[in-house]
Amino acid sequence: MVTGASSGIGFELARQLAERGFDLIVNSADEERLSHAAEEIRRRTGATVQAVAADLRSYDEAERLVAVVASCGRPVAVAALNAGVGEGGAFLDTDLADEFGIIDLNVRSTVHLAKRLLRSMAAAGRGRMLITSSIASTMPGSFQAVYNASKSFLQSFAQALQNELEDSPLTVTALMPGPTDTDFFRRADMGDTKVGRGEKDDPAQVAEQGLDALFAGRDKVVAGSLRTKAQGMADKVLPDALKAEAHRRMAEPGSADPR
Repeated sequence: MVTGASSGIGFELARQLAERGFDLIVNSADEERLSHAAEEIRRRTGATVQAVAADLRSYDEAERLVAVVASCGRPVAVAALNAGVGEGGAFLDTDLADEFGIIDLNVRSTVHLAKRLLRSMAAAGRGRMLITSSIASTMPGSFQAVYNASKSFLQSFAQALQNELEDSPLTVTALMPGPTDTDFFRRADMGDTKVGRGEKDDPAQVAEQGLDALFAGRDKVVAGSLRTKAQGMADKVLPDALKAEAHRRMAEPGSADPR
């Protein structure tokens, strides 16, 4: 099962899982794009792909997705909890409802699905879970304050689950991409920022590295280019104040324009 599968990293996770021999349940809130994505995966791989359009910010919609998974009568071997959204801009200027939307999708729905699916996996005696965190989880997110905080939550959550389950047949892996060539920055209204206009990683490469780490049972992976991996190493030692200032230079509205 893959959430956020209509495009970007989620689509690549789903496609590559199909290429590795898995049948799929794919999810996104965008029914039209999800339908096209599912059909493309079927055409390219021959896998059985069931598309479930559901807005996971809603408790009832998340429960509906879980019910569809259960109705298949087959254990979930892999769950990629990838759905997420961001919002750029100064915290004092952004809309509160948008911030709650980030929390509901990135944090609340991930906890919700993890609770349901890991229990099912434990009953079946096997299963792997991939949680899409971000390299953003390692730094204070000036002008993306709630988004980065949500990814910090996911990183901590994934690592805690990995430890709790270390003596079980279940594994949890945190996928930590850097800036990636997806719809994220357009949807987050960050087209005028340095990070929004800057060089980005290939979502196929990110997905491949994430799945390799998942099947190797690794606890986390900084995925993407060598540039992203180098940033991940640097973030381990740089002080938070310096990382916050660096993030500001990349994410502040208008930062892409000459001054």
